[in-house]
Amino acid sequence: MEDAPQDTRVDRRSFLHRASALAAVATVGTVALPEIAYAGPTTTPPPADTTDNVRPEAQLDVTELTIAEAATLIRTGRLKPEKLLEAYLARIGSYDGIYQAFNLVLADEALARAKKLGRGKGALHGIPLAIKDNYYTRGIPTTANSYLFEKFVPPFDATAVRKLQAAGGIVIGKTQMGPLATTRATTPDGRITTVNAWTPQNPSTDPGGSSSGSATAVASRMATSSVGTQTGGSIIAPSNAQNLTGLKPTMGRVSLHGIVPLSYTRDHPGPLARDAKDAAIMLTAMAGEDPNDPRTQGLPPVPDLITAATPVLRNRKVRVRWKTRVGVIPGFSTGTTEVAAARRAALDTLADVQDLQVVDVTLPDEWDVLTNAAFNNVRLPERSEPFLPMLRADLRGFGVSVTGWLQGALLGADEYLVGQRAKVLLLRRVLDDLFEQCDVVVQTSPNPFDSIGLPELALPIGFSTAGVPIGTILGGKPFGEERLLAVAAAYQALTDWHHRRPADPQGGVRARTAMTVGQDRGRIRAEEVPDLMQ
Repeated sequence: MEDAPQDTRVDRRSFLHRASALAAVATVGTVALPEIAYAGPTTTPPPADTTDNVRPEAQLDVTELTIAEAATLIRTGRLKPEKLLEAYLARIGSYDGIYQAFNLVLADEALARAKKLGRGKGALHGIPLAIKDNYYTRGIPTTANSYLFEKFVPPFDATAVRKLQAAGGIVIGKTQMGPLATTRATTPDGRITTVNAWTPQNPSTDPGGSSSGSATAVASRMATSSVGTQTGGSIIAPSNAQNLTGLKPTMGRVSLHGIVPLSYTRDHPGPLARDAKDAAIMLTAMAGEDPNDPRTQGLPPVPDLITAATPVLRNRKVRVRWKTRVGVIPGFSTGTTEVAAARRAALDTLADVQDLQVVDVTLPDEWDVLTNAAFNNVRLPERSEPFLPMLRADLRGFGVSVTGWLQGALLGADEYLVGQRAKVLLLRRVLDDLFEQCDVVVQTSPNPFDSIGLPELALPIGFSTAGVPIGTILGGKPFGEERLLAVAAAYQALTDWHHRRPADPQGGVRARTAMTVGQDRGRIRAEEVPDLMQ
């Protein structure tokens, strides 16, 4: 582990230049981008130790295990991968008719792989993972929950999937998602499918954006961890909604090759996990250069994220791994709501961490203008452009989300150019103004950090009186995943929100048929989609 995190060794101006070039070649996708100026080690460190103490409750029920705990048991021969997988498959059989987290469960394929793996040393060896259904899976349908891809069977795995499997991960199934990654999970014609694992009998509770199936699969203990994609909040939002730790990395940290595209300059793959260490284990496996994706090239190497996500004690007190200023934006914890109270309590906890300073920050000039919906709509033409032939051929293929795709096709070139310039200006002000005041900043929304390619981490900080999770968001500097994980690890060493699990839904197998056959959970109408699109 280096004595300074990677975000202190990256030249922020070079990241700005790269972002400007990325915006300029958004529809090309094959142009070499400027390298990031980086003053640090040029090689990826060896795998970190993932051995972890196993909590008593997790020993009683293996579906409670984190990745680190399960890997510890598998590595020492106390748990066989097939036994872990069978426990998850049993829960899927009992409860997924209610949760509807999965599009496809790969029971036979997963069991065959688990039995073949046996005992191993990797951090993901034998770990059951849920994969969002816009990641290519070789020989297995990848539908993006849409009419357009309903019969698509990819000839290869997405780079991220290939890497997860190479690390020993087992794909247990493909998860429900918003059609073409636009809204919460629905059928292509807008009928709501996936529910929030914390309120399964109330479909109106938002499960959190297009990666909602991935979030529900982990929150309901039907997979150890999962992957999602974020263009407008779909890793961070479902993690906050379902008591998970989600990590959207810096643009380019993880390859997008083999993922159904939405926006060339804003799509980010990343993990939805149970805690900071699990998120670090997942991202370590997924990240790195890929010759098939120019966005991954010319970047700093992947650092030791797992050690960064391991809590540090000094004289029996929790400290943050590197001295860090956590910036608090105006109004973040103001008010009398349960969310405001949870935020104040979280800030108080962070203030007790050694070497961590909570500081008030001011937002850059014209923040409200540069982050408003009009400029955010610059993403729409990028998602429509690859699908223009399909739009021209048959609008019905886009189902309930067709209005949003038409918006992108009809947005004027002048609006698109102004929006791209505004995005670069916003990034410059975030780097030069906001991050002069702090190292990490708390946020109330995934936007605008997803639009400008900066890393974000979601983590649980409490619950409402109705039992719905409350989460918060940390935003970081370019390639600041280490720092975000270190802050989250310190917070989670002092709290237990991330260990809490929802109660199993009533009825189990008996309720499955009633919940899946003909049940009306509501629907999203076409006119609502533009305001809901990620």
